[in-house]
Amino acid sequence: MLDFNKLARQMEGISQHLQDEATATQKRLNRARETLAQAGDRLDELISSYEQWSSHFSFNAAFPIEPLDTVVDIQSAEPVHTVISTDGSQMAPSHHEIAYCYLINTGRVVLHYGQNLAPLLDSLPEAFYRPEDLYVSRQWGIRTDEWMAYRRTVSEAVVLAELGVSVASEEGGKLPKLAMVDGSLIYWHLDPLPVEARDRILPPILEAWETLQQHRIPLVGYLSSSRSGEALNFLRLAHCPYPEPNCGSHCGGQTDKAPCQVLQPLRDSSVWGSLLQPSQRSGLWRSSARILEQYREQVVYFCYLHVGAEIARVEVPEWVVKDAQLLEQALSVTLSQVAKGYGYPVALAEAHNQAVVRGGDRHRFFVLLEQQMIKSGLKNIGTSYKEARKRGSIA
Repeated sequence: MLDFNKLARQMEGISQHLQDEATATQKRLNRARETLAQAGDRLDELISSYEQWSSHFSFNAAFPIEPLDTVVDIQSAEPVHTVISTDGSQMAPSHHEIAYCYLINTGRVVLHYGQNLAPLLDSLPEAFYRPEDLYVSRQWGIRTDEWMAYRRTVSEAVVLAELGVSVASEEGGKLPKLAMVDGSLIYWHLDPLPVEARDRILPPILEAWETLQQHRIPLVGYLSSSRSGEALNFLRLAHCPYPEPNCGSHCGGQTDKAPCQVLQPLRDSSVWGSLLQPSQRSGLWRSSARILEQYREQVVYFCYLHVGAEIARVEVPEWVVKDAQLLEQALSVTLSQVAKGYGYPVALAEAHNQAVVRGGDRHRFFVLLEQQMIKSGLKNIGTSYKEARKRGSIA
């Protein structure tokens, strides 16, 4: 347990450090706003430099689709609409349990507004126990628990598309709809995977998005407290002292000591938080994450949205950006969801609550499994001595 008497001595130092950081952050914010205004006057020049030299950057810089000072008011959502969402959780495998297996639980939510229809709030559990499920990833050097997380991402996307098809068939194509997921649509963590492993994860996700596109259901990835600096990284071009922004030639690829690193460690959300009013969005940006090269026609764009409680990063696929009606629909319903959830989209919160696997659920799962194993005639069933000892501690 914590010794708070000893910990209290460190509080004064932490408090002073945070005060110093707040002062430094304010100075960086002032400089960032100045840079944003100056870069806006040189936007064509900076875009030309980006297009010519972006392959030589040692950082990810997003590409602006609209003027840097763009501020757009988002209208209220239509009173009659539907929101669908999924979220997943997992129960990791353990050699100390009675059987080596894992479970993915996908929460499903469908919320109908202004339609006098009952919501859907449930989850779809799936157990994985076959050797091809447990050990296939080892050929690529990927741990089973890591592979389980990738499989969970696939399940979330596939189930979301299934919900979209179901809702579209029931309601038709006239009512506004929105599909929401918690977190980014850019799966950065898939980039370093071997091609064979990535091809088992990414294609079904993109196919699910295409299904939503066919039914004109916009997809939104909602990021609360985003730490991204992709948009600010574009502004680094305005601070580059060299005629050619070739990071490898001039700075040796060391971005932390580069002369353009004057705005770090600011986040995009901090800067746009000082520029936007509630219910306003920033300009649109196209992400330059390398994994998007594998997304075919599903390249991801983003903007920053003042939802009242915070500045959220909202990501959408390219087909949503190209349809002004779908984009406005996506952002207006997102704002409505945040308002209904008192600061966080209610559909995402409910999907998480449906998906989460608690300690009692884990115990009941293995009790059920033990009963089935006994019925099948298996003997000497039990947990390891380590697991049994942890559960029955005498301390």
